[in-house]
Amino acid sequence: MTLDTAVKPHEALSAYLAEDLDAVNTLIRDRMASRHAPRIPEVTAHLVEAGGKRLRPMLTLAAARLCGYSGPYHVHLAATVEFIHTATLLHDDVVDESNRRRGRPTANLLWDNKSSVLVGDYLFSRSFQLMVETGSLTVLDILANASATIAEGEVLQLTASQDLRTDESIYLQVIRGKTAALFSAAAEVGGVIAGADQGIVKALRDYGDALGISFQIVDDLLDYWGSENIGKNIGDDFRERKLTLPLIKAVEQANAEERAFWQRVIEKGRQREGDLEHAMELLNRHGALQSTRSQAIYWAQTAKKSLAVLPDHPIRTMLSDLADYVVARVS
Repeated sequence: MTLDTAVKPHEALSAYLAEDLDAVNTLIRDRMASRHAPRIPEVTAHLVEAGGKRLRPMLTLAAARLCGYSGPYHVHLAATVEFIHTATLLHDDVVDESNRRRGRPTANLLWDNKSSVLVGDYLFSRSFQLMVETGSLTVLDILANASATIAEGEVLQLTASQDLRTDESIYLQVIRGKTAALFSAAAEVGGVIAGADQGIVKALRDYGDALGISFQIVDDLLDYWGSENIGKNIGDDFRERKLTLPLIKAVEQANAEERAFWQRVIEKGRQREGDLEHAMELLNRHGALQSTRSQAIYWAQTAKKSLAVLPDHPIRTMLSDLADYVVARVS
C-alpha cells in the first residue's frame, strides 16, 4: 500500500495495520465488558478510548506481519499488551496521585482510587485469559515475566525517585522495568507467534527494549522541555519529587549550595514558589536537558541498529522511522 510520507511514523504504521487494529479494538471492547460490574467498562473505556497512540499493540501486530504471520492470535496478543498497559496506567495514577492523563482527568479523579485499582486488577486478569487462548507457553512466559518486571520497576522507583543517591544506572533499571519491558515483550511475542527464528525474535526483543528506553527518557525530558499540549503539566515530575534523568544529571554536577536545594525540594519535599524556575535554571546551567536528549537519541539509534537482521519489508522501514520520531518530539 502507498503511504503519505508527510504523516507521522506511528500514523503510517497505524494505517498499514488498520485492519488488524480494528480487530484489536473490537476484541478489547468485547473483553472489557462485564455483566455484573458496569463500572469496569466505564473506567476502562475512559482510558482505552482516550486517544492513545497504541504503540505497544502496534509493535505486536507489526512484528507478526513482518514475520509473515497469517493466523488470528497476533490480535489476541496485541489486546493483551494494551490491557497490561492500561492496567499499569490505572495503578500508576493512584500511586502518583495524578489528576491528568493524556490531557484528560484521570480515572481515580473521576471515580476513586478503589475503582482504579480493582479495574486494573480485572484488566490484568483479562490479559492472562487472552494469553492462554494462544496456546503458546512461550508467549505466556514472555508476557508473565514482563508483567512481573513492570511491577518490580514501579516498586524500585518508589524507593529511588526521591533519593539523591540514585544514579543513571538505577534510573536505567527503573525505566527498563516500568516501560521498556512491555515494549520489548510486545515486539518479541509478535515474532514468537509467527514462528520466527531465534535471531529474528532476539532482534525484535532488542528493538523494543531500546525503543522503550528512548521513549521513557523523552517522556521524562518532556516534563521540562515540553508544552501543555502534550497532555502533561510542565513540572509535574518535579512537583511529585521524581528524580528522573534530567535531575539526576544536574545533581551529579551540583555544588554544595545546589545540592542543598535538591535535598530540600526532592528528598524533603519542601517546595516553595519559584523552585521550579530555579530547578530549570540549574538544568540549563549544567546542560542536563541536552545531555538527556543525547541519551535518548543513542537508544533510538540502538533500536534502529537492531532492525538490520529483519526481513526487507515496509514495516521494517516504519519501525526505523518510529525510533526517529520518538526523539523528534524534543527536537
